[in-house]
Amino acid sequence: MDELADLTEELVGIPSHEDETDAGDAIEEWLRAETDARVERDAVGNVIAYKGATEDPDADTLALVGHHDVVPPAERQTTGDGKAGEYVVERRDGRIHGRGSADMKGAVAACMLAFRDAEPPAGRELAVASFVGEEVGGTGARHAIDEGFAPDRAVVAEGSTDYSKPGVTDVAVAHKGRRASTLVAHGTAAHASEPERGENAIYRASDAIDVVRDLDAPEATVFGEAVTGSLAVTIVHGGETWNVTPERCEVTIDERTVPGDRADLARAAEAVAGVELTVEQDLPPMACGDDAFAEAALAVAREVHDGLGLDAPEHVVKPHATDAGWLAGAGTDCLVCGASEPGEAHTDTESVGIDVLDRCYRIYEGVAERPF
Repeated sequence: MDELADLTEELVGIPSHEDETDAGDAIEEWLRAETDARVERDAVGNVIAYKGATEDPDADTLALVGHHDVVPPAERQTTGDGKAGEYVVERRDGRIHGRGSADMKGAVAACMLAFRDAEPPAGRELAVASFVGEEVGGTGARHAIDEGFAPDRAVVAEGSTDYSKPGVTDVAVAHKGRRASTLVAHGTAAHASEPERGENAIYRASDAIDVVRDLDAPEATVFGEAVTGSLAVTIVHGGETWNVTPERCEVTIDERTVPGDRADLARAAEAVAGVELTVEQDLPPMACGDDAFAEAALAVAREVHDGLGLDAPEHVVKPHATDAGWLAGAGTDCLVCGASEPGEAHTDTESVGIDVLDRCYRIYEGVAERPF
């Protein structure tokens, strides 16, 4: 456990919100020093290593996946003025505190150690991957996929702890995606004293919003679990001054998508003249399609929890998008299992439990060695 905590502290202490190079260097150097794996560093900075049946064309590949970029730190999480200093890392009360500890350098450290220590069964290639750019739309994962990264299965080490009950690291078999869309209503400006001479873009936008309010949120069922998305107008901006009817109004919509279903947002543009729909961001959802993999991973997680005297984990659904969505879209069956607890990621008090990291390490190693 000390080795895992030390490695986590080392990674958390490396700034990687603007440039992931140094963190990637540390991961690459550790893998080269601690393993005999084939280690690759691609053009965008992803670090990927392989061991096991690497020469067998019929081998299946299981990947342990994380990312080493982080969101910008709060002032209290750096040693310098503003956000420009070195990261502050503290170990106290059984937890490691610092930007990226929960999301997700602690889990990356657990993946690295599990990759080193696991002995995969015959016919299995084991990979570990730490991507860049997860926090800005999965740019690293998408690049890796475009360059041929195509594991059969993956455990994505994003947070799944305390989902079904406190003190438990669950196995997520699905997660929601996020689609950020904008409805733009066009009108004709006029003096507000003679509004009939123009076409008020805010009124058109309001009509489109009414259509959105009547749309059904997307729904799906995964492993018997209901996955319900959401749909909400979050920003409306129109008009420049009090005495002119606006010629343009923008409506921002946040939609949480689910595997296989999305809201029919195009209907709002089709139903109201002068309104067009654009999509600003589309992070895909994920659903695991391999029952045997999902059941085997849960069995391992339950064995680990039982051995530690903890309550049994469950299959759960994660509300947040992860790189598992991009991998699933490329044909990889994914599960999400990791140390981060709800409310830890992206906060100015971010931390991760050392005991939970150890639990995740055991799960990753067990899944890597389990036939399925």
